[in-house]
Amino acid sequence: MTVYVYQTFQIKQENFKEGMKNLHHMKNYRNKHYNHMVELLTPLTGQDHTYALLAKYQGLAEMELQNKKMFDDEKYVELVGNFFLKHIVQGSMSTQFYRVTEEDKSKNEEEDDE
Repeated sequence: MTVYVYQTFQIKQENFKEGMKNLHHMKNYRNKHYNHMVELLTPLTGQDHTYALLAKYQGLAEMELQNKKMFDDEKYVELVGNFFLKHIVQGSMSTQFYRVTEEDKSKNEEEDDE
């Protein structure tokens, strides 16, 4: 079952350029070195300096395994620590977990027959 981790946060305006550079580096590092996909979402509406990371994992166990690997990796810990300590507004981070719902195939087959 696919699991999505959706993290939103505000980037400090005074560190915007450096913060975005660090954020892209962190995203690319995760996509290259770990078994999950991370997307950086930018706002089209709403608060201009609120950004989001959307990570897609193959399941909860895979998420736990990849998180363990990431936080055992000194280079990643330095990247993420630098970003969250220097570039985001304290208290602005929110993390949500979502899973893909499974369809009831028998019900869909009944609807197709009608």
